[in-house]
Amino acid sequence: MKIVVLGGDGFCGWPTALHLSDAGHDVTIVDNFSRRAIDAELGASSLTPIRPLAERLDAWEEVSGRRIGFAEIDVARDYDALLALIGDEENGPDAVVHFAEQRAAPYSMKNSRTKRYTVDNNTNATHNLLCAVVESGRDVHVVHLGTMGVYGYGTAGMKIPEGYLTVQVTADEDAAGNPAEEHQVSQEILYPSNPGSVYHMTKVLDQHLFAYYAKNDRLRITDLHQGIIWGTHTPQTARDERLINRFDYDGDYGTVLNRFLVQAALGYPLTVHGTGGQTRAFIHIRDMVRCIELALANPPERGDRVKIFNQMTETHRVRDLAELLGRISGAQVAHVPNPRNESAENELHVVNDAFLELGLKPTTLSDGLLHEVEDTARRYADRVDLDKIPARSLWTRGNRAGVPEGAPTQRP
Repeated sequence: MKIVVLGGDGFCGWPTALHLSDAGHDVTIVDNFSRRAIDAELGASSLTPIRPLAERLDAWEEVSGRRIGFAEIDVARDYDALLALIGDEENGPDAVVHFAEQRAAPYSMKNSRTKRYTVDNNTNATHNLLCAVVESGRDVHVVHLGTMGVYGYGTAGMKIPEGYLTVQVTADEDAAGNPAEEHQVSQEILYPSNPGSVYHMTKVLDQHLFAYYAKNDRLRITDLHQGIIWGTHTPQTARDERLINRFDYDGDYGTVLNRFLVQAALGYPLTVHGTGGQTRAFIHIRDMVRCIELALANPPERGDRVKIFNQMTETHRVRDLAELLGRISGAQVAHVPNPRNESAENELHVVNDAFLELGLKPTTLSDGLLHEVEDTARRYADRVDLDKIPARSLWTRGNRAGVPEGAPTQRP
């Protein structure tokens, strides 16, 4: 299969591109290096040293014997280049994996500029892709990495279904508006969205764009509502240090479990926001790339509705994760003000049957894998900037997030 990976230089895109190439697919990466530019903007960098993409691609060809192509395109702004790539009759893709979005909720909430950039970049990238597939006239399967955050982070009182919800409406008139005997009308709708940040809002906009283009233009689209990724290595990225994946630990881009693991490795108090009662869905990065492959192998038919998977394997409460890592590593737990505007406590129960039925065998949280990530953190501890650890992006002006009391202000 010919596959284009948009955002293929990023945290999710790079290991996905390697995994698909290793599986025998003809892969091309598209990227504009915006994530690397944001590193420079924030004065932060990956814990792991990321080589230039050209060096990464050469290293992959050296260790695997397979070549991954590359096109530098800003998907949100250079529509003509994107259309030329997708519409190429001879070399155009059979499928496009769409990671080309600004992926961090805290970054999206820093200020008005980052909010506008996130909406502009993410929404235009998605819509340009859909328009290019339509204009090309080619049958291209679009696989998009969404987020569990489209559902919101409140307690649903039930298991969250995979994208769609069947509702019953009591009506006392017929379809023409004439009085009629009370009756039940059943409809299937997208699960009501409740985004918790500007970033999550763009993913909600994405799913409505997908629904429209699947209905109107019969595009084949799969939307993956993913949980929080933890871990950093896949079998492919572990083959050579030049292939190593990103590992973000800073307050804007670091995911909660990876941040805890870096903090534990450094003897830095584990920064639990608020009560730590937020329950989140998680997935290991090895399972993430397997899920992408399964989605590509099982596309919807033309004319079908958007296929939606809940791409997660387990749920955990944040304070429980901190206590677990504290027991393993001896690190202290520090409760700090929560910069987010969210419920202090929530339950989260999620249906994830689709991937399990397709054969996914989940990689669940284990001491061994936690130690593997913590060992990576220790190995590159000299690259950590302690000042970047606290989360300082505030959802509302009334919040005050900062360095926890007793946290180290210089390297241990």
